[in-house]
Amino acid sequence: QVQLEESGGGLVQAGGSLRLSCAASGRTFSTDHMGWFRQAPEKEREFVAAINWNGGSTYYADSVKGRFTISRDNAKNTGYLQMNSLKPEDTAVYYCATVYYTGRYNVDTEYKYWGQGTQVTVSS
Repeated sequence: QVQLEESGGGLVQAGGSLRLSCAASGRTFSTDHMGWFRQAPEKEREFVAAINWNGGSTYYADSVKGRFTISRDNAKNTGYLQMNSLKPEDTAVYYCATVYYTGRYNVDTEYKYWGQGTQVTVSS
């Protein structure tokens, strides 16, 4: 089993920044792919970013490309999502998720373990 816990969410003005963290415990985080997804009120969960097990490959949704950066520190069993130039449309609950391997990194059903989510609210 893997336990994931997100932190770092909050309220920020448009144009501001936040860094989300995803702390993993229970098994070897360093062998897993990690993704970030988000879900806004009355909308389906959507892909935000993903990173492979060693950080060598990263993937982003078009809506966040150039503004968000995904990274990981396997020595700390922690993943990160640096969010810059935030917009009101980025408001959502953000979830981290992991899976040993997937070739469809942007598909939420591919991921096996999920955190409880952290709220990000961007005011205009």
